[in-house]
Amino acid sequence: MSGHGTPIPMQAGHANPLTGAAHVPGDKSISHRSLMFGAMAVGKTEIFGLLEGEDVLDTAKAMRAFGAEVTQHGPGHWTVHGVGVGGLAEPDTVIDCGNSGTGVRLIMGMMATSPITATFTGDASLNKRPMARITDPLALFGTQSVGRSQGRLPLTIVGAENPVPVEYHLPVASAQVKSAVLLAGLNAPGKTVVVEPKATRDHTERMLRGFGAELTVEDTNEGRVITLTGQPELQPQTIHVPRDPSSAAFPVCAALITPGSDVLVPNIGLNPTRSGLFITLQEMGADLTFENEREEGGEPVADLRARYSPNMKGINVPEHRAASMIDEYPILSVVAANATGVTHMGGVHELRVKESDRIDAMAQGLRANGVSVDEGEDWWAVTGLGAGNVPGGATCETFLDHRIAMSFLILGFASKSAVAVNDGGPIATSFPIFEQLMGDLGANIERISV
Repeated sequence: MSGHGTPIPMQAGHANPLTGAAHVPGDKSISHRSLMFGAMAVGKTEIFGLLEGEDVLDTAKAMRAFGAEVTQHGPGHWTVHGVGVGGLAEPDTVIDCGNSGTGVRLIMGMMATSPITATFTGDASLNKRPMARITDPLALFGTQSVGRSQGRLPLTIVGAENPVPVEYHLPVASAQVKSAVLLAGLNAPGKTVVVEPKATRDHTERMLRGFGAELTVEDTNEGRVITLTGQPELQPQTIHVPRDPSSAAFPVCAALITPGSDVLVPNIGLNPTRSGLFITLQEMGADLTFENEREEGGEPVADLRARYSPNMKGINVPEHRAASMIDEYPILSVVAANATGVTHMGGVHELRVKESDRIDAMAQGLRANGVSVDEGEDWWAVTGLGAGNVPGGATCETFLDHRIAMSFLILGFASKSAVAVNDGGPIATSFPIFEQLMGDLGANIERISV
């Protein structure tokens, strides 16, 4: 079953040319953080273009539970009346973060240095994911946690009565762990330092500065050193959320593999810590162009045009690029299946502990549809069959993972036979308009009865 209800089997067959503009939802990472930072500011933060998928709506409910006044005024238009750093109230109920690893991990960081207690849970998928990678560094501040083995949810966090600042060296690059530590550092005295071995998405750092926190970033021989001065008074902001590059990946990649396609995705966020997929696709020979490049709210933005690209070649994706495209490897593997030659993806162990084991999930489904895949603990390689040569015809298990579901449906657009998924329900967690948007472009996605 989907973590959000009865399974919704879906099927996608060979698509007409995809044409038109794809207005994808607002960036999920920035949407989560807009609500959280708004809750920790003093006064009213106004947000336009908020992603209204289930993950972000669960974060909005959580901010209310911690005492912020969160109001929706219209599609994508929200306000948050914050309670200030250190002003979080103790929730009366369990905080249910649904399917969102970003939501639960960042919220744990938010409250970890306040003298309050909160219990967190999620759906069946989230409750399987390891949280010790968050609770271990939070313990350095003086926080206590009680959960199942490996710190899995349901889990209770007891905030530090007298938090101390920390210096934490990330064992592996993770924007979620980095952000949780920085958010905990907000309510600790002195300077909290995070050292990451390689750069991950930096929305947290950009937004902290935007809200008035004192934060510096320095590249050193040890890695990227981020220093935050604790106990600031965050100032409320007006935020225009750019459109999500991870969501844009789906119509973009669909256009590249579907004959005759020409799709424009306007107003896409092109933060350099998030744009690795587009660089990789261009290296494979994809017809991608960036138009009307500009900056909005401190984030680089452009309109992205993708056209059918039948002559793409497999490449060795540089390992250092993994952090900038970690969520996009599933849909990249679909493009790789329609390219010629081998696409090797290394340094991606993080995929093993996402909403599902994404390497295993994609490998199983691609093999079932006639594509050869090799894999190791932190790498995988897809041997492409060339444009239009994927046999298809299989039903793929999504493992309650939205990106797995969308990736296999798009595989069906260019396969010889339709591709089905056992449950497309989790798509609503991040991309609630996926079916309608892809249908408006010309795709053939249908819900099927079993």
